[in-house]
Amino acid sequence: MSKHLTIIGAGPAGSMLSILLARQGHPVPAYESRPDMRITDISAGRSINLALATRGIEALKAIGVMEEVEPSLIPMYGRMIHDEDGQTSLQTYGSRPHEYINSVSRTALNSVLLDAAEATGRVTIHFDMRCRGVDFDQNLLTFTRGEETVEVPFVMVFGTDGSASAVRESVLEANGGQLTLEPLVHGYKELTLPAGPHGEFLIERAALHIWPHKDFMLIALPDPDGSFTVTIYLPVEGPGNTFEQLVTDEQVTDFFAQHFADFAAMAPDLTAQFAANPLGLLATVRTTGWAFQDRAVLLGDASHGVVPFHGQGMNAAFESCIELDRFLKEHPDDWATAFAAFEQSRKPDTDAIADMAVDNYVEMSTSVVDEHYVLKRSLALEMEKRWPETFVPRYGMVMFSTVPYAVAQSRARAQGKILDQLTAGIATVDEVCWETAAALVADLEPLPS
Repeated sequence: MSKHLTIIGAGPAGSMLSILLARQGHPVPAYESRPDMRITDISAGRSINLALATRGIEALKAIGVMEEVEPSLIPMYGRMIHDEDGQTSLQTYGSRPHEYINSVSRTALNSVLLDAAEATGRVTIHFDMRCRGVDFDQNLLTFTRGEETVEVPFVMVFGTDGSASAVRESVLEANGGQLTLEPLVHGYKELTLPAGPHGEFLIERAALHIWPHKDFMLIALPDPDGSFTVTIYLPVEGPGNTFEQLVTDEQVTDFFAQHFADFAAMAPDLTAQFAANPLGLLATVRTTGWAFQDRAVLLGDASHGVVPFHGQGMNAAFESCIELDRFLKEHPDDWATAFAAFEQSRKPDTDAIADMAVDNYVEMSTSVVDEHYVLKRSLALEMEKRWPETFVPRYGMVMFSTVPYAVAQSRARAQGKILDQLTAGIATVDEVCWETAAALVADLEPLPS
């Protein structure tokens, strides 16, 4: 039996969810605050590409759109580390050929999903409709469209409207749930490194580039047109190296020349970009109470927003879509039970990836140039080659598998203790005692497939 469903937010997660619900036979109106990105440029200096990894790929395969997405992907096989002298070194992500992540345009990916949603014949997308709240007493959704206020009746609503979700505010008020917002001191600005004069990539195409500086960093992901989307992460306020201290063109020029000279030399309009593009803030969003009866449920950043340093926000949201779809099918006549089971099952994993995303900032900004970290990382990859069913580095579990995030987190802690023990007092992997390593690995349980 079809149900009257409404989705708020037609970004990647909302679009994927609409497809899954439509394939269950439900008509699905979806409302999106932004214009249709297929006909309007809405980047405005923010989030023009994403990192697609195994969890997201498996979800895209499940809804049958991976072939359409694939031409837009640019594989990245490792981290290219830039020092202050402009010297680079590549740290590969994994030990196997398929272990890479993909840079993908948000617009290209979302456009494929929007097309697929509309192709179901059951999804209708309404653009330029910003949700302001949900009235569960009157069964009304309130939107603004320009200067106009619009009220739309609903029966059941799915909140995929991002980390600043209006649906979340209404759901938590109705069910007595809790919101925890964990802001970072860091903010970010997105910049563009243009392609060369003949459309060529000016730095290595097949890598995620990092300029690490402990308290701040610059990263760059490749775009299909030969450019790179570049993001500067920097504390927002205070003395020293902060956004607050970068006000004039001279201050911006001096800062980049001192810390990111090789990048600055390739970006002639750097100061203009820095002045024009908005400053974004970063926070982890955790909630309890993802649903209200069988009338509303939250998903993606609305329920579990993570900071971007592990490249898992979109991948986690896609995985959540697949999980919610599974529970809805298991409880076709009792979606209140399905919603509750979904939260109970999924929340430990979303909390785990939220923690690991914050941890990964330290890894990207600081650890990648630490000799002991590099040693442990090299050892971890070698151990994975020797015991691939048992010892997988945390990054590999998160990015190249569907091992539950909570399992990856706890297993990584246990493996970290093994690495610490094996690398104590040595300088190279050649000095590792492999008999000791084998004995320690033997105490680990095989990882879930």
